[in-house]
Amino acid sequence: MYKLCYFVPASHLEITKQALFDAGAGRIGDYDSCAWQCQGRGQFRPLEGSDPFLGKCGEVEQVEEYKVELVCEDDVIRAALGALKRAHPYEEPAYEVYRMEVL
Repeated sequence: MYKLCYFVPASHLEITKQALFDAGAGRIGDYDSCAWQCQGRGQFRPLEGSDPFLGKCGEVEQVEEYKVELVCEDDVIRAALGALKRAHPYEEPAYEVYRMEVL
């Protein structure tokens, strides 16, 4: 099992969660659509050659974003990551994947 964490602007919060749920992520036992989220402020600076969803090349951009965490079974992690990348508005979505041990 894996834990998937990602950061997304509010405009695409529900879109990305639904894409992940449709791919099979967020299932715990007899429950689905399981996720945890909190709001915060992210920042980045698009470099030359980038095509940013928000901000301008060479300028630091700050944006209200959500951090979303959900679990994902081994057999769907790659499909879930593909779904996240397709649904996410950023050219380079920020995400983390952790291998979990189930006891």
